Formats: sequence, C-alpha cells, structure tokens
Amino acid sequence: MPEAWIIDAVRSPRGRGKPGVGSLSNTHPQRCMAQVLNGLKDKVGFDPADIEDVIAGCGNGSGDHAHDIARMSVLDAGWPITTTGVTLHRFCGSGQQAVTFAAMGVMSGHQEAVIGGGVEFMSRYSPIHAAGFHANNEHLAQLHPQVAQGISADLIATLEGFSREDVDAYAVESQKRAQKSWDEGRFDGSIVPVVDINGDTVLNNDEHMRPQTDMQSLASLDPAFGSLGEQFGFNSVAIQRYPEVEAIEHVHHAGNSSGIVDGASAMLLGTMEMGEKLGLTPRARIRSFASVGSEPTIMLTGPSFAAEKALKRAGMEKSDIDLWELNEAFAAVVLRFMQVLDIDHDDINVCGGAIAMGHPLGATGAMILGTVLDELERTGKSTALATLCVGAGMGTATIIERL
Repeated sequence: MPEAWIIDAVRSPRGRGKPGVGSLSNTHPQRCMAQVLNGLKDKVGFDPADIEDVIAGCGNGSGDHAHDIARMSVLDAGWPITTTGVTLHRFCGSGQQAVTFAAMGVMSGHQEAVIGGGVEFMSRYSPIHAAGFHANNEHLAQLHPQVAQGISADLIATLEGFSREDVDAYAVESQKRAQKSWDEGRFDGSIVPVVDINGDTVLNNDEHMRPQTDMQSLASLDPAFGSLGEQFGFNSVAIQRYPEVEAIEHVHHAGNSSGIVDGASAMLLGTMEMGEKLGLTPRARIRSFASVGSEPTIMLTGPSFAAEKALKRAGMEKSDIDLWELNEAFAAVVLRFMQVLDIDHDDINVCGGAIAMGHPLGATGAMILGTVLDELERTGKSTALATLCVGAGMGTATIIERL
C-alpha cells in the first residue's frame, strides 16, 4: 500500500471573528482559502493541474460558506477547472478529517496529489440555534441528550475536579507560549498573509492573542456558561446523564476557552513517486489516523480515545510520541487529556493553542498538524500526535513522522 507523504503545509493568520472588528471579517472566506491555496502553490512550486482534489473542512455550510466552498476556492484561486474540490463537515474535526481523507486517497492508490485543509470565518456566522446539536429533533434529544459545548467543558472540570485556578493557569500558559512562538518566528514559514483586492496586506499575524493575560485579569471574568445552563436546561440534562454530579461547577469563560476567529489552512499530501516526478521533497509521512465516537452529552472526551486508537493502529506506544498537539477548545479538555494519558505539559501544545490564537473550526485540524510539523523540524524531534475534540461526541487523531 502506498504511503501518504506530507509535502508541505500553510495557513492564514487568524483574525478576530467579529464583524467589522476582525481584520479578515471583510474578506470573503472563499478569497482567504484561495489565497492560502496559492500560498501553498508558491511555497512548494507545484502545478495546480497536478492536484487531483482539494478537500476542505468547514463547520458551517450556510451563507458565505455554502455551495462547496472547496470547489469555489479552487476556482477563485484561478486554478484549472479540472481541479476538483469537495467540502466536508465533522464539526471542529473537519480540517483534520480533510487531511485524513486526502491521505486515504493517496494510500488507496487512486490519487497521487491531494490537498486537505479547511476554512471558517466565524465573523460571518448566523446565530447558533439554542436548541443544541439535536436541532429540535425530539426523538434524538430523548435518545442522546446534548448540551452546549461550554456546559460539557464545565462538566468535565466538575467530574475531574479541575478548579477555576487550574483552568485559568492553563490559559495563561497558552498565551505565554503563543507569544513566545511568534516572537521567535516559529510560524514565519507557514503563514500566508491575506491581502485585499489592491494587494495590500490585510493581516499577517494572529490578532486574537492577549499576551498580557495573567491570573488576576482572568479572575475578573465571570463564568460564561452558568446562565446558559440554567436558561435552556442544559445543567439539568447533564446532571441527569451524570447523576454523580450534584451541581456543575462553571469554570470556563472567554479567557480559558478557544477564541472565535477567522482563518484557512491547506496541506499537500502525495505519493513518493509523485514527489520524485515533480521534484518535490516531502517533510513527513502519515503513520496512522483514527476517529472515534464518544458519549454525546459530555461530548469533548474523544481525543484520548482517538489518540489511543491511532497509537494502536500504528503499533506505537505513548512513549514513542515526541510532541502532542490537542486543540484547546476549552482548558479542561486539555487538562483531562494530559491526566488520562499521563502527558507532561512540556510536551503538549508547546507553541500555545486556540485559547491564545483562536479556533477557526473547519481550518484548525490542518493548522495544528502544520504547527506540530514545524516544531518537529525546529527541535529535531521525530514523531507527533495531533488530536481534536469534536461536537456530538467524537474525536480525531493523526500521527505523523518527520523525514
């Protein structure tokens, strides 16, 4: 079976996901994704005619994200009409799943060069339906009660005994690591600046970061999900599913949860033969990947199960992984993952994460794969595992090995 090689990866900077405030909010999502695709082309030097498909994750299939944004971005980029595009939706795991599907196409022997990535402009979101993931399907609501993700994160913190100080301390460290990484130029080789119609730079850095964050400033923030849990009955739903919990401790807020941002990402995968034919040098190979389903009410515990499944498929042990990358959807998600797998904080999210830099849902999975690959090369290390928690109770994971 052919192996899937990672040729290269790029991403846009992350803009604040607020209309009229974020620097990318006046850029169409298709335009941003198109610029990222062309940034990858320019960095690697491939002919777009040789790309057999572009697979893009996107967590919102409506409005400006509608009508197969992958294909529309290919056309917007000026690539040949023969290059196809397809869009998928696995909530926050969409971008990573896009890379996995790209790898599957290569490993099956049916494709030689495929791009996986994603795009999400949260500044262009319509209001999220308050009914939750079941979207007013009462049968599903009875069968698998689901709550807002912030309630799930607070439920994890309650069950695991993570205090407000624990989650805030993690958030402060994320901010410090992100700023240090930017100061040291760790992202320089992967960022595609976004420009406007005149060619002027709109954004060339992650603008959500707040490096001045400390424990005192976070302590001044009120919990974000307590009133939501009461107003829509989410607290009662969660406690009914987990009766050992007498009351949910609401510890998460905007400062220790992932930032709402805009952005796009792209990763080129191919066969070794394709690389040799086109004169391209691969940077890494895919060792394994996995997706899992987990309990839908608590929802966000999937990463540990996905990581264990990916390790088993690769015939690897936890000790074989040099660096870990877990999307920082909420601080408690990462704290639980570290606790369950006994991972040292020095080995995970070493460049900071979504709490500091933001989480453009459909783009994040490919973003963090690119980030951890850059870090493997910077440190001379070999293997990394990247994983995300996913809405409705799922998890995705990918293991890569630097060449």
